[in-house]
Amino acid sequence: MRTAIRPVLRIIALWRRRWPMLALGGIIALASAAAGVALMAGAGGRLAGGLIGAAAMVGGLRLLGASRVVLRYLERLVSHDAMFRALGDLRVWFFRGLARSTAGGLGFRRAGDVLARLVNDIEALDGLYLRLLIPLATILVLLPSLIVVAARRNPLLALALAALFLLAALILPWRAARGTLAAGERLGQAMAGLRVAVLDAVSGIREVRVFGAEGRMLALVQARSGALFAAQHDEARGLARAGAAAMLAGQAAVFAVLLLAALAPAGPGGVTIATLLFLTLAAFEAIAVLPRAGAVAGRIAAAAARVVDAAEETMATAEPPPPRHPPRGHALRFEAVSFRWRADRRLVFDGLGLELPEGAHAALLGPSGAGKSTLAALALKVARPEGGRVLLGGADYATLPAAEIRRRIAWLGQTTHLFDDTIRANLLLARPDADEAALWAALAAARIAAIVEALPEGLDTWVGEGGARFSGGQGRRLALARALLAPAPILILDEPCAGLDAATEREFLATLNEAAAGRSVLLITHRLTGVERLDRIWRLAGGKAIAAAG
Repeated sequence: MRTAIRPVLRIIALWRRRWPMLALGGIIALASAAAGVALMAGAGGRLAGGLIGAAAMVGGLRLLGASRVVLRYLERLVSHDAMFRALGDLRVWFFRGLARSTAGGLGFRRAGDVLARLVNDIEALDGLYLRLLIPLATILVLLPSLIVVAARRNPLLALALAALFLLAALILPWRAARGTLAAGERLGQAMAGLRVAVLDAVSGIREVRVFGAEGRMLALVQARSGALFAAQHDEARGLARAGAAAMLAGQAAVFAVLLLAALAPAGPGGVTIATLLFLTLAAFEAIAVLPRAGAVAGRIAAAAARVVDAAEETMATAEPPPPRHPPRGHALRFEAVSFRWRADRRLVFDGLGLELPEGAHAALLGPSGAGKSTLAALALKVARPEGGRVLLGGADYATLPAAEIRRRIAWLGQTTHLFDDTIRANLLLARPDADEAALWAALAAARIAAIVEALPEGLDTWVGEGGARFSGGQGRRLALARALLAPAPILILDEPCAGLDAATEREFLATLNEAAAGRSVLLITHRLTGVERLDRIWRLAGGKAIAAAG
């Protein structure tokens, strides 16, 4: 259980910017609870007291009733606003952590699982404040009030009511949380599994139809839906048990008060008993949500663990501070580099060495799985070598922050992504301060300026999801223009022609030869077409780079 609490405390610590407003929401909730207690106690006294002091009591009850309504409204307004802002902060923190730890792509993660953590798990965390912390805070008002009023009539009754109250407010929620922790973990995993299956089916709908696999994909989605339903059923069963236990505790408290009333002699003490009865009803009704919230706490703890795990899976070593003296030159060098993605996986590189001189154009060849994209990840400091070192301008990567390296290296990958935005916005991703002339110069260098000029909205043309409004070759040229717009002196192209036909590939590489003049270029590919202008060629084999031409 302690392990489950740590991520929850981490989430609460991340909300420190919102603590003042969250605290204000709690204070208003306490005031609202106090008004509710006073209202119910006054109503009980008014009912038992008959017409004695009727005008004053009615006026007081009206004031308490109005105060209760106003305070409840303010509590909802403040606490929900603060919680929405806290969840917004949490999503930003999560995305930054994800970007930091997966800058080279999701790697071993699955998009559906990441989406489930970003949406479902973070949404579940609103219950941490609204369904757990706020109701728990009301105990500070309800329990003392209940004990004080009961003790005036019967100290033993006060002890019994306090015991039942603590049972319903603390012990039952704690046991419910312990009992449903595993169910909460299964629910989060099942929800992520369903998202993965649905996202895969929708993303590959064309292949599903072509190969007649609708039945198999549907069966997979139904199986994942069944797993989610089973996890939800387990949680619902825990909620039902917790709710029943809370109801029994409340009924036992009411029975104890009624038993006192039956045994007590008739007299003015009836006013106190009526007040106590109404107060007991109000107090146990207010905390009736806590055992059920405890049952949901398992899902909250699991959601917190999944969010923190994904966001804080960062690189092993801390980033160094910006260097006092930037690297001299832009030669990129790998010295005896060894690397593996995980400790339980084989070495991708074992003593790899190569050098890309300043201004040189080179190619790195190799079959799929040889480590070509891994080398790009190391060059971008997305990954760190297990042994050996990578140098830029003679400076060890270990002494350079990733931001410094990525200002000097531009990258164009094999699965180029165009965002569902305008051409202008997609280009400005590489250089936010670029002016109109720079944008058109980059498009011209990538030989797509004429196509963009012919569009009615020019640079403000919407590219569509994944660049759907453009052909594969045009989309690749837009991505090349974006890479060229970056002022980086080194350009790494990881299978930039993947998915293009032979003619389009030759045209693209011919464009690249001209557009990248004056920059260092590392072309990572599985074969050459013959139109590339190269100074060096290496082949990857056995975890090493073997020079094929100089």
